[in-house]
Amino acid sequence: MRPHIAEMEESRTIHYGLSRRIAEQGWIGVTIGTEHGGMGLGHLAKTIIIEELSRVSGAMGAMVQASQLGVAKILHFGDQRQQNQWLPAISEGRCLPTIAVTEPESGGHVLGMSATAKRDGDDYVLNGRKVFVGNSHVGDLHGVVVRTGPGSHGLSAFLVEADRPGFHLGDHEPTMGLHGFSFGELIFDDCRIPAENLLGSEGDGLSVAYSSSVLYGRPNLTAVSLGIHQALVEETVEFSLEHQRYGNALSELPTVKQKLGQMQSQLMTARLLAYHAAHLLDEGLPCDTELMNAKLVNVESSLDSARTAMEVHAAYGLSTDRRVERYIRDAHHIYAPAGTSDVQRLRLAEVALGTAKDQWSQRLAVRLRESGEQLRSPAVPLARGIAS
Repeated sequence: MRPHIAEMEESRTIHYGLSRRIAEQGWIGVTIGTEHGGMGLGHLAKTIIIEELSRVSGAMGAMVQASQLGVAKILHFGDQRQQNQWLPAISEGRCLPTIAVTEPESGGHVLGMSATAKRDGDDYVLNGRKVFVGNSHVGDLHGVVVRTGPGSHGLSAFLVEADRPGFHLGDHEPTMGLHGFSFGELIFDDCRIPAENLLGSEGDGLSVAYSSSVLYGRPNLTAVSLGIHQALVEETVEFSLEHQRYGNALSELPTVKQKLGQMQSQLMTARLLAYHAAHLLDEGLPCDTELMNAKLVNVESSLDSARTAMEVHAAYGLSTDRRVERYIRDAHHIYAPAGTSDVQRLRLAEVALGTAKDQWSQRLAVRLRESGEQLRSPAVPLARGIAS
C-alpha cells in the first residue's frame, strides 16, 4: 500500500486497483467460514487485519472494515442460496459488498428513512438515495435497507447488484481524509430487483441495520482507530528521536517524555479494550456494551493522541510531507460512523441505569458461538500472513 499513498493523497480519488488487490488476499473473508472459502478466523483476527492495514493506510483499513459490514448482513440474514452465491465470491475477492442505511434527511435516525421498495409481481422496485456508503464506488453488491411499510416493522433489506438498471452512483466528493477510500452516494430510480434478493423477511430491515452496526461496525471502526493510533505513536517517537534540542534528542526533554508516555498508555488501554471486545464476540458472549465502549475509547484516545502528536511535532506537523498530518485527518473520519461518542455514552448510561435493551450479541449468540467453535478447530489455520 505504501507506494500508492502519495498518489492517493495528491489526487484525492478512489484507488480501485488497490482495493481489489487487498480483497484478493482473502482478508474480506476473515469471518466467513471455510465451507464458503473464507478464513474462518473470527473477529479478533479481523480486528488485527484491519488494525495492521490502517497503520499504513487508514483509507484501505476503512475499505476492509466497510466490506465487513456487507459480509455481516449475508452471514446473519442471508438464506442458503444467497450465502452459497455470494460468500465464496467475497472470500476470493471477486465481490466487494457494502451496506447502505443512512439518508441525507434522516442521518443516524434509521426509522426516519424514506427510500422505498414496492412489490411488483416477482420483483421489488427501489427508489431513493443513500449517502455516506463505505465502498460506494468500488462495491459490487450493495446491502440496502429501505422502507416497505410504515413504522419500525416497515423496513426491509435487499441485495442490489451494482449493474442493476435504475441504480446510479453520485459523483465522488473528496473528503478531509481517507483519500483513496470511496464514501459516497447510491441513487435508486425505479431500480428493479428480483424478490429473491430480499434478505430475511419483510420487516427485518431494522434488525439488519442495527446488528450490522453493533456487531461489525463498532469493532471494525475500533480497529481502524487503533491502527491509526499506533501509527501516530510510532511517527511521534521517530520524530522525537531524530530531532535535536539543546544538544540532545527531543525525546530526552522531560515534557516530551511525558507526552510520549501518555500516548503509549492510551494506546495500550485502547488495544486491550478492542481485543477483549472482539474476543467476547468470537466466544458468542453478550458484549454490546464492550463493543460500544471499545469504539468510544479508541476514537477518543486516538484523537487525544493526534493532538499530542501535533504538540510534539509543532510546526513540522503541519507539513503534508509528514505522515502525522495524514494520520490526524484520517482519525477524525472514524468519529461519526456506527454512532458518535455522544451516542456511545448515551447507550452506556442506559447500561448504568439498567434501562438497556436486549443485546444483539445475545440475540445472535448461537450463530456467533458456532463460529467461535469452528475457528478453534485444529483443522482451521491459526494465522495467515499480512504483507501490508
